[in-house]
Order: sequence, then C-alpha cells, then structure tokens
Amino acid sequence: MSEGKPDIILTTDRSMMTTHHGKEFLGFMATGPAIGMPERLWMWIACPKMKTDSAGRPWQAPYALRKLEALLQDKGYNAAVIDPDHVNRYLGDAKILMLSHHDYFALCPPSSEWWVVTKKEPVNAKSFRNLMEGLSLAEAKRRGLKVIVGGPAAWQWLYKPDLIERWGIDTIVDGEGERVVTDLVERAYAGEPLPRYIFVGPNDVPSIEEIPPIKRPSINGLVEIMRGCPRGCKFCSVTLRPLRHIPLDRIEKEILVNVEGGVESGILHSEDVLLYGANGIRLNPDALIKLHELSKKYWKTLAWSHASLAAIKLAEKEHGLIRKLAEIICDEHQRYWGVEVGIETGSPKLAKKIMPAKAAPYPAEKWPEVVEEAFAIMHDNNVIPAATLILGLPEETPDDVVATAELLDRLRPYRSLIVPMFFVPMGLLKNKNWFTDVEVKDEHKEVMARCLLHSLRWAEDIVNKFYLKGGKNYPLKLVINAFLKYVSYKGRKVVRELGIEVPA
Repeated sequence: MSEGKPDIILTTDRSMMTTHHGKEFLGFMATGPAIGMPERLWMWIACPKMKTDSAGRPWQAPYALRKLEALLQDKGYNAAVIDPDHVNRYLGDAKILMLSHHDYFALCPPSSEWWVVTKKEPVNAKSFRNLMEGLSLAEAKRRGLKVIVGGPAAWQWLYKPDLIERWGIDTIVDGEGERVVTDLVERAYAGEPLPRYIFVGPNDVPSIEEIPPIKRPSINGLVEIMRGCPRGCKFCSVTLRPLRHIPLDRIEKEILVNVEGGVESGILHSEDVLLYGANGIRLNPDALIKLHELSKKYWKTLAWSHASLAAIKLAEKEHGLIRKLAEIICDEHQRYWGVEVGIETGSPKLAKKIMPAKAAPYPAEKWPEVVEEAFAIMHDNNVIPAATLILGLPEETPDDVVATAELLDRLRPYRSLIVPMFFVPMGLLKNKNWFTDVEVKDEHKEVMARCLLHSLRWAEDIVNKFYLKGGKNYPLKLVINAFLKYVSYKGRKVVRELGIEVPA
C-alpha cells in the first residue's frame, strides 16, 4: 500500500478471502451449510482467517482483486486489497469500495444444489451478508462513497434489487472488468453519476496487453495462463469469450510474485489447462511441457484449476502427455495433483444437444466413453478430479438421467469426487424461496445417491493417502475424518430410507 490510507478499497468476505488451509478442495465446504457441527467449526475448516499485516492487507487475496489492484496502482491510484475484518478502518476516508465474488448469494452451483437438498442457506451467502451488514456503509455513503461490485457472480445482483438499494450499490460490472474499471473510477473521482449496470460482451474483453501482472500474492498461488474456451457449451458463459494465451514470461512473473511473497505452491488457472498454447482444440505438447517445467522450477507443488475430459484423453492417447506431465509434476514434494472437470451428463443424446464440442475431437455420441477413459487415465497418473454433473437440464428426459447413473457406476473404480448440481432457470431466482420450486425427481435422487456414496468412499482414501500430510495438519485431518464418518452414516441411512439401491 502506498503512503496514506487507500482511496480505493478492494475486498470480499471470508469465504473468499482465505487459503482453505492451502487445500482448494476444502473450499467446496464453503458452498454448503454447516452440517453436523457448529458453523464456526465449519468455517474454520473451510475458510480460516487470512494472515494480514498491520495495515490489514492480506498475505494472499483472490486473483481477480489482485488484478484490479495492480491495474489501479499502475494508473496512479492509491488502491489496496484489504481483509474484510479491517475494511471499516478505512471506509470513512475511502472514495470507492470494490467487491468481487464467485457466488455472492449462493445461487451458483454447487451452492444452489446444497440449498435445494438441505433447504438451508450456504455459509458463503451468510458470510457475504455478514460482511455487508457489518460495514459502516450508510455513513460512508453519506460522505460520497461509491460501491462497485463485479466478479463471476455479478449477474446475481440483478435478482437482488432490494439489496442493491439497501447496501447502496452504485454499479454492477458483469464480465471482464479491466477495460471499464478505470473509466468508472475517473467518473467517481469527478463526482459524475455512475451507470447502474455494465455488461462486458465478448467484443469488449481486454487484450493480453491490457491485463496487468499481479503485484502481491494470490490465493494459493493461483496464476492465470489463458482466458476463454472454444467448446461452446450452452450452459457456460465463458465459451463466448475469445481465447487469449498468456505468454510464459508473464506467467513466470506472477509465479515469482507469489514465491517471493512466501507462497511455495500454486494453481495454473484456465478453463482448460491442457489447451494452453493450443490452436483451438489441437493440443500443443511442447507449450504444455515448457509451462510445467517453468512452474516446477519455482513451485514445490502445483494443481490445475480446470481441464476438459476430452483433452485429458487426447493428451494421453495421442501424445502420452499426462504421463509426461506426471513425471514433471510428481516428485519428492508432491505425489498427486488436483483438477476440476465437468462430466455434466452421461447421456450421449443430451451431450450432443447441449455441449456438442465438449467431446471434440471425439464425437458427442462417444461422450460416456470419453469420460470413462479420461477418469482411468487420471487414476493411473495420480490426478485427483473434483467432477461436476448437471441435473434438471431443460431438455433432460428420465432416460438421460438413467444414462448418467449408469456412467457413475462405471466410474466407481476411479479415485475422484463427483458433485451433482441442479440447473436453475434464471426466472426462478426472482422468487425469494426459489430453491423450493426446483423439482427433484426420483431418478435425480438415484444419481445423487450414487454421487454421495462414490465421493464418500474416495474422500476417505484421498484424505488419508494423499491429503493433509504432516503433523501440523493432524487436528484438521482428525476433524475431517470424523465429519466424513458422520456424513457417511447419515447419507447411507437416507439412501436406505429412500429405497435406493446402489451397486456395492
């Protein structure tokens, strides 16, 4: 932070401003309500408080906030990311408060799925509300404070007009913000009125040159390697954005920012890490090998944010690439790496309708085979996926759900976590109790039961064989194992009561 108090505060709530004990998978707990334990204990497991300096600057912060912090500082503004516990120290003198979040009101999956199943509000939504209610906003607004919100979940504010007024939100930025934020700040400083809503379309996204390198460490060392995705799935907005590959020298610069700040492990972030340097979906093995050699030069351990199952199969079958990357990644410091993948459906017919290019270069009709082969490849190479699938899609039939259940049975031998999510039509969100209107059919319950028992089986294996090694992690490991046993007992009881038969 430059001299004096920051004029521009960038922050978010505790469910985002946390390292999850350095284990990103634990962040999934922040998307659900506290179950089987006090909420404070749940938050300690999922969202421990961030270490800060005396000025309230967090050691690590969400990547999007770090990008905006760098952009504004490069433009000469006194901007700083501030931990949520320290924001009120600066709010009285600040000109602008900027907020970002992945899921402000728990309307995104898997938060929405937890809400549908338990009818309880997830802790991320409660955490954000507690932040906003705890800020001295009314007084700061009277002094002229402007509040700008953005991030991947910016769209959620459109369904919360009462909270826009209650908390004095001036502008909602929906989409990549690098091009529009500076103009908003200039207008705020000049005392000009701000637009209530800005949508950044595919033609308005920033170029690589307009995206500044971060200046301070990001959460768990996350570094962006690419933006956009070429697959065109109908349920995903990212596919509308053009592909932009970050050059290796810029990636190295951000890795060094993290390492020099004391973050020894990192996450390569992209909608599909295996498409780094690719021409469309045509893989570039040399670029990927150079990327991972560079990463392991500095990081002790690394993970991938996302990868497509088709790319995993193609990489190994055509280039032996997953095995080659495993030889680079796995060493005396790490035995595995994690990644989020999307199964979405086990129905070839539905896959062809909603995500025809997700299986490419393989035909959509072969999607279940692509999924199974990719899972086998990951299992053999110590890649641990957290997988998602979507229930209740608009064109879904009972046969489609049965096909998904059958695919889940074939995935049982492969180490993974599988999370079912409900497709939520946006119109439902206008209803305060929208989650009560989501129809959970019997065939959905079959799939959910399979996901639960599959994930519980492998979660115990993952925690005890791969995760939370070392004496310092023993208390956390003890609590998580106890929680898994509790959920396993309750889950199996519910499955039996529903009369659902799941293969052994």
